Amino acid sequence: MLLSRYPRVSLAHLPTPLEFLPHLTRHLGGPNIYVKRDDCTGLGTGGNKTRKLEFLMADALRQGATTVITQGAVQSNHARQTAAAAAKLGLDCELVFEKRIDGATGPYLHSGNVLLDRIFGARIREVANGSDMAAELDAVADEVRKSGNTPYVIPGGGSNPTGALGYVDCAFELVTQANRQGLVIDHVVHATGSAGTQAGLAVGLKATNSGIPLLGIGVGADRKAQEEKVFELATRTAKFAGADGVVTRDDIVCNCDYIGPGYGLPTEKMNAAVLLAARLEGLLFDPVYTGKALAGMIDLVRKGWFDGAENVVFIHTGGAAGLFAYVDQLKTA
Repeated sequence: MLLSRYPRVSLAHLPTPLEFLPHLTRHLGGPNIYVKRDDCTGLGTGGNKTRKLEFLMADALRQGATTVITQGAVQSNHARQTAAAAAKLGLDCELVFEKRIDGATGPYLHSGNVLLDRIFGARIREVANGSDMAAELDAVADEVRKSGNTPYVIPGGGSNPTGALGYVDCAFELVTQANRQGLVIDHVVHATGSAGTQAGLAVGLKATNSGIPLLGIGVGADRKAQEEKVFELATRTAKFAGADGVVTRDDIVCNCDYIGPGYGLPTEKMNAAVLLAARLEGLLFDPVYTGKALAGMIDLVRKGWFDGAENVVFIHTGGAAGLFAYVDQLKTA
């Protein structure tokens, strides 16, 4: 699989570090815990979407776009990185936010990622929860065309086959790092939402014949819906990348037991996991994605789910800027 045949711009600081977490490992008394630091990709405070945007923004430039348009929740990490990428490349950026959380507080609506979006110069529009987001994006694209500019629409999370190539590449990078370190990885764990990260990783890990099981810990949908969404995108990504059929339905495994009351709503286990990682390893995880996924991994270690494994790698997909949006909801003691 030759990813160099696809247009790509350089946005991320790569390769991201693969670090051992000795204190968390000792605290949990289970397998060795490693973290793949995709919170360190660099663009706009970093995160997993930067890998996807290297391919998406290159495609936008190839098509002569002057304006990129995308959507997400109000505190979207993807939107923040898209706004930063657009600024870096001299493009306009339109963000459409779905107000998914009822009774959202001032910090959630104005701080964290939203503040950074505005600093990067993005134009923000808000629509009601449950809106047809594809239709909303199309409407903005029509408006951009009427103004004489050329739009490029990026789906939520950058999760289409073009964007997922970023995580096919991440899988290649991770396998290379493991080989160089002499590290045998028994499991890879990460947060799964819009599906592009898990779909890309699944394709890349299978294409390299790594034999590494992949577990996505869900942050929004139920298990059946999430696994079907990931498998559908992984199938399209594999075909797009020239490896049609490399991923089977059995390769897509999600655990959606740690969502709590809903997407973007804090849980006690997430809060405890965020504090544990900060105070044992000096690492910041976010309340919406990585914090819930970390809470899930910690709970699964304690329940013996990884018994027999020696080394587990957690893909840290970033999002620490979102902590500020939850300043009035997170407990620090």
